[in-house]
Amino acid sequence: MKSVAGVLASLILVVQAGLFAVPVAIAQQPDGKNAGQQVERSKQIDFDRARQLLQRKGKGEKLSADDETYLQRAIEARRRMQQRGQGARQRDSRTIKAAEKTGLRPLSEMTAEDRYLGEDGGLYGKGRNQPDEKLRNAAEAALSKIQPLDRTGQPSADGRVVLVSISMSNATQEFSRFKQIADADRGKSDQLTIVDCAQGGQAMAEWVALDARPWEEAARRIERAGVTPEQVQVAWIKLANKAPRGDLQAHGRKLQSDTAEVIRNARARFPNLRIAYLSSRIYGGHSDGPLNPEPFAYESAFAVRWLVQDQGQVDGEAGGNEGPVLLWGPYLWGDGVTPRVSDGLIWKREDLGGDGTHPSESGRNKVARLLLDFFKGDPLARSWFTGRD
Repeated sequence: MKSVAGVLASLILVVQAGLFAVPVAIAQQPDGKNAGQQVERSKQIDFDRARQLLQRKGKGEKLSADDETYLQRAIEARRRMQQRGQGARQRDSRTIKAAEKTGLRPLSEMTAEDRYLGEDGGLYGKGRNQPDEKLRNAAEAALSKIQPLDRTGQPSADGRVVLVSISMSNATQEFSRFKQIADADRGKSDQLTIVDCAQGGQAMAEWVALDARPWEEAARRIERAGVTPEQVQVAWIKLANKAPRGDLQAHGRKLQSDTAEVIRNARARFPNLRIAYLSSRIYGGHSDGPLNPEPFAYESAFAVRWLVQDQGQVDGEAGGNEGPVLLWGPYLWGDGVTPRVSDGLIWKREDLGGDGTHPSESGRNKVARLLLDFFKGDPLARSWFTGRD
């Protein structure tokens, strides 16, 4: 879970963003009955009181149990109102309406001969789920340079290796849970510091500018964790943009382009960044809104693969000054209730929250466990995560 400081910082940002400004337009939506019910329920919440409680908590004051319960009710009420507003927007014509499964095959189960909109199978293409020799060599060269660093970025026996996350709301919910279980895992290196820099509402497009707000918040979180940008050597980036539209080439190439800028920014912000592990979205078929339904959630995997394939002519310099080397992290998508062949992964409706897009408690736990298993077991990750070869 997030640290207390991290949670409070997020709450302060929520206040600044006007979380408790009640959207009057909801009462005017076409589905008047449901919208009216949402507004009626919201009237039971004094949002001015909730805002004051949030501000008090942000200043470090401990709320009473009753006040804390009231605050959480207000946050949930506001979230549902926002979801109702999103659901009223027009969906892209390609959207697969809420379903337990889509019939799409996980990219990791597609072969070199399979095709999806002209794309073959395998995370790395040509039916392969592991990097080819050239990319593996580049990754191993980058891994060999990851070592504990002091606050100025110089090698130090008592220094730190820092892993950060970069992405949006789903990612911070998942990565904060991962941090909780990883920090308690005996297999994690004592010199590894995990910092959740992913933030609600901040998808790839919001990180594109080098001076964008999410980068400033990421810097604050790193500082609060007692480490420095110079000690950041590994990143996990989950690819997503809000409300994608159009065909694979339209929304997928934009996601690729935006993420490429994010990675360049990360290299500028974190001068010793060696490796970035990329992941696509979880199943989106239970979604009842346009935020990231299917097939867009599924297709985000192709943006990951394009980035990995197009990171340049991978040679001995990759992972050096021009780094980071880009690799697949854990592949999180499975076709709803259809078990994934490799590990039986499924995504039931209860694994998603009220909007069918964000993970519920069980969904967060699934992603957290996939992350932990990947970093502990993958041959191109475990050396820095465990501190052992």
